[in-house]
Amino acid sequence: MALLGRYNSLQIVKHVEFGLYLDGGADGEILLPGRYIPKNAETEVDDWLNVFIYLDSEDQLIATTEKPKVQVGEFASLKVKDINGAGIFLDWGLPKDLLMPYSEELQPLKIGDYCVVHAYLDKRTRRITATARLDRYLDRTPADYQVGQPVELLVAGETPMGFKAIINNRHWGLIHKNEVFKFLRSGMHEKGFIKEIRHDGKIALSLQPVGAALADSLQELIMQRLEAEGGMLPVCDKSDPAVISKLFNVSKGNFKKAIGALFKQGRIVIHDDRIERA
Repeated sequence: MALLGRYNSLQIVKHVEFGLYLDGGADGEILLPGRYIPKNAETEVDDWLNVFIYLDSEDQLIATTEKPKVQVGEFASLKVKDINGAGIFLDWGLPKDLLMPYSEELQPLKIGDYCVVHAYLDKRTRRITATARLDRYLDRTPADYQVGQPVELLVAGETPMGFKAIINNRHWGLIHKNEVFKFLRSGMHEKGFIKEIRHDGKIALSLQPVGAALADSLQELIMQRLEAEGGMLPVCDKSDPAVISKLFNVSKGNFKKAIGALFKQGRIVIHDDRIERA
């Protein structure tokens, strides 16, 4: 049986004038329309193709080689394309828009808005559906991360404490305000790091490596930049955090620690408006 709403590797059964039929197992043969046949791929009978399976406008299984913005079981930030009596329709990169029923809306939306959603299969209709009610799909298993571990983040919204983010499609985490040294908004994908796992299971995140890994890599980066710029950089511990972030993609606090360590090692000299190679 083909996995609806997911990528599948399916075998070509036959050629027809309007496309290819693929072996969908218990679901029977699934059409890949001719416009989606890869030009440089092997497309002989018995060859295999990697395709995404969804329902067409008549609720029939259909295959495509186009890449959707989300698969079933994943989270994504999608744009509201239309709103009508049936619900909210989201642009997920395929000809048939993704439906989010009004019952799955978390707050009122209008056309043009972006919303972080989870894609799931409706048990009653077997249709691929979106929901903005994310909590039921997150934190369902104990967090098994290690402090310092790199993770993939989807920023899901701002709170008074910072930014909520989805970790590896599995758990909620929080980027505290003092860890935010760059522009963030809901829907952004970011590389992140596990900073702390609290006794209550809540996870604190960082946008930069933590501990010794950050200190070592940042110190070497600063020295590399100094070499590239002839031994001087117009930045110091008094510089604006935005300038530091633009140059090194780190917070001002971590930059100050790094140049302080380099100064103690005798590798740099710190002035009121610059740092120089010693």
